[in-house]
Amino acid sequence: MTATTRLLDLLEVQLPILQAPMAGVATPAMAAAVSNAGALGALGLCSSTPEAARQAIEEVQQQTAAPFNVNFFCHAKPQRDPALEAAWVRRMAPLFARFEAEPPAELRDIYTSFRDTDAYLDVVLELRPRVVSFHLGLPRPDQIEALRDAGLILIGSATSAAEARAVEAAGFHAVVAQGWEAGGHRGIFDTAGPDARLSTSDLLQVLLAEVSIPVIAAGGIMDGRDMCRMLERGAAAAQLGTAFIGCPESAADAGYRDRLALGGDTVMTPAISGRPARCLSNALTQWTENVAPADIPAYPCAYDLTKALTIAAKAKGATAYAAQWAGAQAARARALPARELVEALDKERKDISVS
Repeated sequence: MTATTRLLDLLEVQLPILQAPMAGVATPAMAAAVSNAGALGALGLCSSTPEAARQAIEEVQQQTAAPFNVNFFCHAKPQRDPALEAAWVRRMAPLFARFEAEPPAELRDIYTSFRDTDAYLDVVLELRPRVVSFHLGLPRPDQIEALRDAGLILIGSATSAAEARAVEAAGFHAVVAQGWEAGGHRGIFDTAGPDARLSTSDLLQVLLAEVSIPVIAAGGIMDGRDMCRMLERGAAAAQLGTAFIGCPESAADAGYRDRLALGGDTVMTPAISGRPARCLSNALTQWTENVAPADIPAYPCAYDLTKALTIAAKAKGATAYAAQWAGAQAARARALPARELVEALDKERKDISVS
């Protein structure tokens, strides 16, 4: 049995294509369309309340009977530093002034980690989506046991061999090899530690040598040729995120879509949210260029301020002060409906495989 066959049997899907969860971009309509096309659709629920997570999962279930993935963040509690946070607000105040707005007086811890509450676990156990995945770390052992006892398929994200080994040791069924090219938040468990910054291809080879569970390649994969290359190198499947941003089912706003269409550079920066994340270069990333990591408040508190700035800027018609997450090959994104994109990816992969 090949790694791909093994994974597809686990997921109960037909195609080795996973749509990345992409919180704030992926929608129930997108997840359902991808799953209905034979791939694995996904919802990123790290920024959702338990109530909103329930509603989103139920919306997907109303639109498809096929398996789909729900994703949560397992970040550590932020280490609050009131003086650092106040200095960060002061530092960003001139940006707010450009848009005739005042920054919030203090920062909030806006996202609850899956580890720190069982409210998300309760929703998942009740609604039973086929696949549950995690980013930035792993759930508590008791949470993992409950998910496995419910018969759910678990996928963890890793940026290193050590993280992949931890995913396997925790009893997960598969691991995503998140390469340096990947858009959005870098999945590194401990941001205080070193980051090897391995490319998707290099990380894939490292993880294949370290773990026995299926490895899913993610980062810089935009078409069937990219997928085929990763599958030939041993990946069980490919996960694509940036490729889906331009789909009509995406929640990306007009400014985000326009910037994506322009192509160009992406930037990895911790200054937007408090954790390293890859974003399309724009006015916001230009402002972050000279920021020292030690000056940035912890995730997700720093993100609270960025989101307030984004709202203030958009109110004045400026869309370049936003977290426009995207991977290193963003210029190759296509504005196709999600189902058509899945079909195109699969056709490209098969055409290359038989050529």
